[in-house]
Amino acid sequence: MSAAPGPHLDPGVPGAPAPWHRVLTLLADIALFIGTRSVWTQAATHHLALAALISLCYVSILVTGVLALTVRGTRSLARLDLLVLVTAVTLALCAWALNPNGGDEGALTTQAARELVTGHAVYGQPWPWLFHGTGIALTPTMDGGYDYTYGYPPLAPLLTVPLLWLGHSGAPATAVCVGALIAGTVALWRLLPVPWRSAATLTCLGFGFLSTYARLGYPAVIGLALLIPVAVRWPRTGAGGRLGAAGIARAGCLGAACAAQQLPWFVTPFLLAGIFAVRRGELGGRAAALVVLRIVGIAVTVWLLINTYFIVSGPGRWLAGITLPLTQGAVVHGQGLVDVTLYFTDGSDRIAWYSHASMLLAAALLALFVLFVRRLGPVATVLPWLAFFVATRSQDGYYLLMTPLWLAAAVTAPLPEFERAWQPRPAFPTGPRRRSVRVVAVALQFTPALVSAALAVSGRPPLRMEVTALRRAERSAAVVRAMTLTVVNTGGTPLTPHYTLTTGQGMSRYWLLVRGPATIPGHGTASVELRPPDGRFGIPAKPGTRIRLRAFTSDPQTLSSRYVTLRGTPP
Repeated sequence: MSAAPGPHLDPGVPGAPAPWHRVLTLLADIALFIGTRSVWTQAATHHLALAALISLCYVSILVTGVLALTVRGTRSLARLDLLVLVTAVTLALCAWALNPNGGDEGALTTQAARELVTGHAVYGQPWPWLFHGTGIALTPTMDGGYDYTYGYPPLAPLLTVPLLWLGHSGAPATAVCVGALIAGTVALWRLLPVPWRSAATLTCLGFGFLSTYARLGYPAVIGLALLIPVAVRWPRTGAGGRLGAAGIARAGCLGAACAAQQLPWFVTPFLLAGIFAVRRGELGGRAAALVVLRIVGIAVTVWLLINTYFIVSGPGRWLAGITLPLTQGAVVHGQGLVDVTLYFTDGSDRIAWYSHASMLLAAALLALFVLFVRRLGPVATVLPWLAFFVATRSQDGYYLLMTPLWLAAAVTAPLPEFERAWQPRPAFPTGPRRRSVRVVAVALQFTPALVSAALAVSGRPPLRMEVTALRRAERSAAVVRAMTLTVVNTGGTPLTPHYTLTTGQGMSRYWLLVRGPATIPGHGTASVELRPPDGRFGIPAKPGTRIRLRAFTSDPQTLSSRYVTLRGTPP
């Protein structure tokens, strides 16, 4: 079934293209302006050849804007779609050439590739020197430390090995990610119906955010690129009970995507459940189960082939490494429900319940998808990310990194594909009460997640903290050298807090404990002296800047915070 039927959509048929096709081409073309000026400015300062190439891209954008509104034939507009894609790819490559070093993800992936080449362990090995004096962001953990290890499946380092000659920074890993994003964009562009192709350029390269993640070296970009052929027309996988070459390739890409990063793990159950439902409606339960088992078998085989060396060389380290994002205990962060605890209250003594809520919500969403697949089938690539909104780490990257899959499903997996999909038929009563019972049943599915989220949000900070003294720099009262706190543990459980000061969103480095007990006994009071991590803390001069004192504990996971005024005693 064509996602957008009609003879006017065939580039081989004469006639004017649909008006929305022109608009889509124009929007993709306009989106290329986003971020291009800053790239050109950087190039004009240091790389004149790249500046000239970017100027040519400006010409391409302007000319395409004129032609998109004036060409008469569908074939001509399709050629403009190709020109927009080529321009977008050129700009992405120019941006990478100017900023190849990446961030923490790129540095860790490149170092993992180097360790792999030398025969050293990839997992469980801290590399703190990668972050010292480089300005690369750290991931703080609630136990007062930082994550210096590689915590993703091994496909990204394996792909990075051949490019290690690019340098000692994160450039090899970022080159792989940028190449993967371009390959994924081209694949999506090619697999979509002709009038929708510019939507692929717009989503993958036009807005600029996916390109930024690729230049930082995020392995999730590799997972995205591998999931694109899986998501395009995914309800047709195994049609007629046969996978065929296309189905085998999709299953292999699914396994490889799961070997690149953990985000594909969350969407895989939804895709498999949807394929089973569609095939069962077509072939029956036994044949549908065999189709899904063949897909799983191929995906697992590919996944194991990529992971075999690491499993054999150190199974414990490998398992701990690929599950690290789930177990590392990173500090709470993001744009989700956890912001209530981070910014709107003074903390919570039930931080772990955010993780419980996330897992329970993911399970409830999968159950809902299975029960109502005929209506929810097209959102199989969107639903999984809702669970991250209530997680301890709910940053928007978890949502937007997979948005091209939303496009693939919207265009190639519309509602008609699920008209005959199998849905479980629980013993609901008939008549007017049927709808009410279904609503109650759905509400019960989400109740555990809602209760867990409510417990996390309603927790109270276990520590009361007060700044009692400051030691300032001799020549500047605006520079703090040390800070003394009085800390009261209001609960009965001993707590080992780790302290930090922040002046905005996010997390600053922990302060060092100079004097006083590390652990505050239950219902106890202690005086502690802290020193800034760099030996000095500059009090912001900007009026209205608020300074927040935070204390994290890892067992149990808690956060206590309050706004403070650093007036203290003079030196």
